[in-house]
Amino acid sequence: MNDSAADGDAQRDPKSQKLDFKTKLAYGAGDLGPAITANISVFYLLFFFTNIAGIPAGLAGSILMISKIWDGINDPVIGFLSDKTKSRRWGRRLPWMFYGAIPFGIFFFLQWIVPQFRANQSDNIWPLFWYYVAIGVLSQSFFTVVNLPYTAMTPELTQDYDERTGLNSFRFTFSIGGSILSLILAQIVFSQIADRQQRYLVLAAICTVISILALYWCVFGVRDRILAFEAKRIQVEEPASLPFLEQLKIVFSNRPFLFVIGIYLFSWLGVQITASIIPYFVVYCMGLKESDVPTLLIAVQGTALLMLFVWGALSKKIGKKLVYFLGMSLWIIAAAGLFFLQPGQIVLMYLMAVMAGVGVSTAYLIPWSMIPDVIELDELQTGQRREGIFYGFMVLLQKFGLAFGLFLVGNALQISGFKASVAGSPLPIQPDLALLAIRVAVGPIPTVCLILGLILTYFYPITREMHAEIMLKLKERQEKKGS
Repeated sequence: MNDSAADGDAQRDPKSQKLDFKTKLAYGAGDLGPAITANISVFYLLFFFTNIAGIPAGLAGSILMISKIWDGINDPVIGFLSDKTKSRRWGRRLPWMFYGAIPFGIFFFLQWIVPQFRANQSDNIWPLFWYYVAIGVLSQSFFTVVNLPYTAMTPELTQDYDERTGLNSFRFTFSIGGSILSLILAQIVFSQIADRQQRYLVLAAICTVISILALYWCVFGVRDRILAFEAKRIQVEEPASLPFLEQLKIVFSNRPFLFVIGIYLFSWLGVQITASIIPYFVVYCMGLKESDVPTLLIAVQGTALLMLFVWGALSKKIGKKLVYFLGMSLWIIAAAGLFFLQPGQIVLMYLMAVMAGVGVSTAYLIPWSMIPDVIELDELQTGQRREGIFYGFMVLLQKFGLAFGLFLVGNALQISGFKASVAGSPLPIQPDLALLAIRVAVGPIPTVCLILGLILTYFYPITREMHAEIMLKLKERQEKKGS
């Protein structure tokens, strides 16, 4: 796109134009790659470490904790840098996605290799442990490079309260759709390849290619809209940027932002702890095969995808808070049901999965549609737009929480006597205490997280009316600057 075209778009004011379907579709595609890779990692990486690579559950949980903590640390740094990026060709966010897409795919793939230096030295797992720590850190670094600038684009694409919810519906259609696609691919690959280690390599290779292509679709599909926004933004004189530490102070003095952090943290603790333990639950508590895991997960994610459109429409009529309450209530019932399920109760297991999927969709949709409102409140109070730093610290605290949660799950399994295994050997019979630990992780722990999220949602202060008032004041300020 040349400069004159950008100027023409700016004159039409991207803030007032509705997004066209192709732009929404391209924006949604940007979450396909991160969703596919994150989904496979959440559902299978802990299981891969303990049941394919032969790493004890406690050390496997530590690997995930280290990579997640690093992922959280680099989020605000990348967010801050993307806010400061200047490119007439790409804008602030898109250079990160364009140049980071291929390394992102490569390091994701390398997580699923069991290096040969392990050989058969079952008593020396430390070289293997440090390999996965190093690859995990690099993989999470490039995940942030492509994903955080992507998430920070939402307020730049549209400033309309309801259109943001609709835009996030496109995003999470691709996100949940990508999750379902990854599970369908897993089911196909697992059914066609007998070698348990080879299954994961083939699956990771396919997911890598899809992820890279989807990121480039997003970059080129939203570029015109982003550049039009940038051209308009730089015409307005902004106050001098505050020092980084001062920005942190303002971010954490924004009370609604603290509520959104908490809601997001507890929602995704529920999602990811459940996701990481489900393969163990299906195989060891329900007595099913490893190849049956994707089918159950498809039931959860398929329901979440369908309900995304229902909740998106309902949120316009009854509000975000009530939608969140309805979805989470059903998920809490499902989590309680999973704890008591016994082998042979397959129909009930799928019913609980569908009910959980109804709630999972609100965990995707509602927190992410709240954060742009918080950013506009900050703009009203400070005169600056700092999408990157808000998104960065939101994800930072969420990932610290997840790192701790996964660390606890892994160590709880090890303390309970869970037995690790390697590819090619039969699955061991687990002790009763390990089975109980798996049930607690799939039921009571997510339930507590969801209840805490509901409490915070009840007290979340930004309503539709308050947001309309914020936008009116921002418009008046911009008109005064333009006159």
